Amino acid sequence: MDAPLRLIAANPLDQLAKTVEALLVVASAPLTVAELAEAAADDPERVEAALGLVGERYREGRSGIVLERVAGGWAFRASREAAEACARMVEKPAQRGLSQAALETLAIVAYLGPCTRPDVARIRGVSADSAVASLAERGLITEAGRDDAAGGAIRYRTTPLFERVFGLESLSQLPRLDDLGGGVDEIRDRLHAVAEKRTA
Repeated sequence: MDAPLRLIAANPLDQLAKTVEALLVVASAPLTVAELAEAAADDPERVEAALGLVGERYREGRSGIVLERVAGGWAFRASREAAEACARMVEKPAQRGLSQAALETLAIVAYLGPCTRPDVARIRGVSADSAVASLAERGLITEAGRDDAAGGAIRYRTTPLFERVFGLESLSQLPRLDDLGGGVDEIRDRLHAVAEKRTA
């Protein structure tokens, strides 16, 4: 049987672990080791060790809250056992009501970004203005400079919120197009065609 949820008092990192725990609770986005170290006014190496203590306390099977590495940082999430109840209580606003057009646009930006609205429109075959505006308003994509070769069109990329909502540590964890089945051949061809135009 697991011991009560507590940090080992004799550990010299106990107080730092408590501070790290508090920082993660009040943060609205995942925090990197560097950000935690700066806020705690401590060394990154000690913060990493403290994260180990916090992770032991908040792990699957022991707590309803789990510490995980996501979107390039650290954050708390509901445990697998509690996830269904949490989903019933609070639907993720970033995902709620996303249209098919918005989902397609989000996938294009995730795989090809930074990319412009004209890039997205060429791939989807229809205007992307509404979908891009909706995703930007929800905080799933954000501006990432301008494309001088496309008349100064704004380029967009996904945000840390996108990675957090979809449980990704980074975009490298996106499934490969080759793993999604034969139905993505046309999308793959369009992605490659747009990418070639941008690098030509």
